[in-house]
Amino acid sequence: MEMNTAGWLVTAFAILVTGISKSGLGGALGGLAVPFMSMWLSPRDAVAVMLPILIAMDMFGIRAWRGKADWADLRLLLPAALAGIAAGTLAFGVMPDRMVKAVVGFIAVAFALDRLLRRGKPLASSGPLRHFAWLCGAGAGFTSTLAHAGGPPVMIYLLTRGLPRETFAATSVFFFAALNLAKLPFYVGLNLFTRDTLVMSALLLPLVPVGVWLGMRMLKWIPERPFYLIATAALGLSGVKLLWDGVMAGA
Repeated sequence: MEMNTAGWLVTAFAILVTGISKSGLGGALGGLAVPFMSMWLSPRDAVAVMLPILIAMDMFGIRAWRGKADWADLRLLLPAALAGIAAGTLAFGVMPDRMVKAVVGFIAVAFALDRLLRRGKPLASSGPLRHFAWLCGAGAGFTSTLAHAGGPPVMIYLLTRGLPRETFAATSVFFFAALNLAKLPFYVGLNLFTRDTLVMSALLLPLVPVGVWLGMRMLKWIPERPFYLIATAALGLSGVKLLWDGVMAGA
């Protein structure tokens, strides 16, 4: 398993963007690293390298955002995510992930366009949306298992909820902390981890605190209204990337 200098630089940049996104924008761009790494590694190796890095990011995020997450939403999202992880594990290597990416990408782009046309105003529901939470949670678990691309479904739910920006970020961080830890035994069962993937993860780990710190600093600088516009735009960009990957992989 080898990468040239360009591969390491692109991967390092993608991990920094992932850290910024996970700690400041709800994880919308958290799925960028795997597609970029897959230009040099197999998709199986790429997801195996990224999981320990994502878990490390989550641990930094939990420490920073403890006490600020919305647990009513998490109690709805997390059981559905576990069901999605189980389904994603069964589909791993059977269902083409390009199809999953294309569908999730299309939904994310459509939702982002709708929100931007409304000038990014949060919908501000009166409380947790049970059935919608289950749908988004299961979708996040499924797509995250296949390609660490669980950000868009959760962002769609959180943007619909209209939470304060710090609650938005904290809820996302706690959700993905639980999600990524839950994926760990499934990845072990699928024999995805090797000595090479673990060594590569260890070499990239020093980038984790830098990305998380940058994301938290950015969140403090961004006022509430622009935050929702930027988060929505990030969701749309991640959707475009997923849609592109899904369509071009089948071309």
